[in-house]
Amino acid sequence: MVGGTPAGARSIDEILATARSRLTRLTPEQAFAEFGAGATLIDIRPAAQRAAAGEVPGSVVIERNHLEWRLDPASDSRLPWVTGYGLRPIVICAEGYTSSLAAAALQDLGLARATDVAGGYRAWREAGLPTARPAERAVVIAYGASPAYGAPTEFPATCG
Repeated sequence: MVGGTPAGARSIDEILATARSRLTRLTPEQAFAEFGAGATLIDIRPAAQRAAAGEVPGSVVIERNHLEWRLDPASDSRLPWVTGYGLRPIVICAEGYTSSLAAAALQDLGLARATDVAGGYRAWREAGLPTARPAERAVVIAYGASPAYGAPTEFPATCG
């Protein structure tokens, strides 16, 4: 490496370990049970991954680059149903790496109950839990929207 490692730099493995040390990660089965009991399952995978692999019916899709703005109760760009810090967001990604970082970021916003699905959508599907093609599933939030441009392009009347 040119110039060596900067002071204070951490590897992605260290950053991921720090994020996960703050989370009580859920198995797909645990996440499914909490989802059925009213937790909000948030799919942060890009559209291409969802189109190729499918989605969880009833999950809320908020792509990763919009997540904090849409779920921060103090943000002007938050979703209408995000009214406080008691939300139980369960984040799912493809394999359970990005979701750990995202859930830790949500905790940084004050959503102390945020967590993720260990193994991600791959583990969810391998566990035989419900999946659907994208056209069959529920709600897209912030698909193609930006916090700078206000409200999400679509949102449910009730969600979570």
